[in-house]
Amino acid sequence: NSAIAFKRTLDGVVYDFGTTGKLRKSDLVMWDRQTQSWWQQLTGVAIAGVLSGARLEFHPAAIVSWDAFKTHSPEGQVLSKETGYNRNYGSNPYLGYDRVGEPPFLFRGELDGRLLPKERVLAINIGEKDLAIPFPVLAEERVINLEFNGVDLAVFFDPQAKSVLDGYLISDSREVGSASVFKPVVDGQKLTFQIDEERFTDAETGSTWNILGAAVEGPLAGKQLEIVIHGNHFWFAWAAFKPDSEIYQPDG
Repeated sequence: NSAIAFKRTLDGVVYDFGTTGKLRKSDLVMWDRQTQSWWQQLTGVAIAGVLSGARLEFHPAAIVSWDAFKTHSPEGQVLSKETGYNRNYGSNPYLGYDRVGEPPFLFRGELDGRLLPKERVLAINIGEKDLAIPFPVLAEERVINLEFNGVDLAVFFDPQAKSVLDGYLISDSREVGSASVFKPVVDGQKLTFQIDEERFTDAETGSTWNILGAAVEGPLAGKQLEIVIHGNHFWFAWAAFKPDSEIYQPDG
């Protein structure tokens, strides 16, 4: 359930990546075609081969609904389904995989019982500290303004993104939502965000923002918040690699 983007240049060399077909802690293991080193997908660290210990740089990316993306970026590029292979890309081969209380398939590690194994979480790393915000909390609050490890953050939650791991057809699957994280500063002004009639707005100017951190209406229309590296993961996967992760607790 984790989609992560990396910069694939390391020490001036551009690497091409594929999948080994292996899993470690139920997480994808990648390989690069130049050295055949193996890399952990969730962390971006090389775990075997001549590049062992090397670390890829994360590139900011968010998982959002197609509707949110095409509205935000009408000229944005989209991967073609015409790949030359006969595949039904709109179907889900892992029917019901994301049932929240069921043990994860092929995971042999120790589960962290602070949350249900397949609770979706917004995962954030700031410096040496990690934070997980459960999706049920996000679904209730919709917007969270917080400081974590000395950094101000603004978290937005959009409920209108479907699961790709629920029904056989993704188009028929239930909505699980998506979350994004930003630095809440524009032109030196710190903003405080809230949900107002299903819209993200800031208290300082009343501007309206979308899930991708762009101001679409109001005095700040056209401005863009700086995205913070984050992931939308299952709890068991994040906790397997980040066992000391804190879990966000709403006030009260």
